[in-house]
Amino acid sequence: MKKNIALLAGGYSGEYTISIKTAHTIEQHLDEQLYNTYKIIITRDGWWYTAADNTQIAIDKNDFSLPLPDGRVVFDAVFIAIHGTPGEDGRIQGYLDMLQIPYTSCNAIVSALTFNKSYCNKVVKALDIVNIANSVHLIKGESFSMGAILDTLRLPVFVKPNESGSSLGVSKVKKVEDLLPAIDKAFSEDKQVLIEEFIEGRELTIGVYKIDGILHTLPATEIVSNNEFFDYEAKYTPGVTSEITPANISSTIKQQLEKKAEYIYRHLNCRGVVRMDFILQQPSNKLYFLEVNTMPGQSENSIVPQQVRAAGMDLKEFYGALLADTLRIGCNF
Repeated sequence: MKKNIALLAGGYSGEYTISIKTAHTIEQHLDEQLYNTYKIIITRDGWWYTAADNTQIAIDKNDFSLPLPDGRVVFDAVFIAIHGTPGEDGRIQGYLDMLQIPYTSCNAIVSALTFNKSYCNKVVKALDIVNIANSVHLIKGESFSMGAILDTLRLPVFVKPNESGSSLGVSKVKKVEDLLPAIDKAFSEDKQVLIEEFIEGRELTIGVYKIDGILHTLPATEIVSNNEFFDYEAKYTPGVTSEITPANISSTIKQQLEKKAEYIYRHLNCRGVVRMDFILQQPSNKLYFLEVNTMPGQSENSIVPQQVRAAGMDLKEFYGALLADTLRIGCNF
């Protein structure tokens, strides 16, 4: 019997549009012979399924069911395709855990931890497996000293919202006079700000996933941006960035990258597919950890789909394996 799958898209953040594109890619590659897929758009105004006649039907949040005219749909699993809040920060995951409905991503605790860049960096640093850039964590409403920041960190630095994706609100600061405006810009996106020392080097990113208890890494990608850094424009404007998959790196660096990414995945207790970003410092060839993306972008030309194809798989096979594993394991707690 075909399984009923809820595909969640949208969300409350500036990454709404990217989420819609990710969900479209996933929907196009889920096997119609195996799954009845219902795309649910989540906004602050409601959670809606759009029927074939364009009628919008609200999800019953009491049990996350879909009351269609010809019968109520109860979901066997949820494929989460929301970037940012509430689909990447643990909120949806906690709700689904309470209802005992399995889903494809990391659980609520892991999602919340990895979404907070500063807290995640502290945990990964404690693993003592990879280098972490020096940083300062600011919280809105609490006083901070520009002098203390500059005593702790060397320019240039990145100033970024602590809980945000797609490089929204991120600035690269080279001059002291630009630091406060960059902090204000980041605070316009989030109530917490992370200021992080710039590490000169090559940006590498790698997908990691687990199927049937076996951990896999995808071929790594090198990101070469024509902009100052891999900002929102560079991520989503064709031609601004070169994404080289597989990355042109030595076998030694490749093995180190895969080993460290797998170690972090295991020790953070990740689930589903995640993408980890690193900097390969030049000329030392030391790897620095940047972040874990528990809901990486997956529009047709995004990095994870590129890596899946480079690994010799198609997206139908890949998403099918992730979903089958979710259904096999069941609830995430």
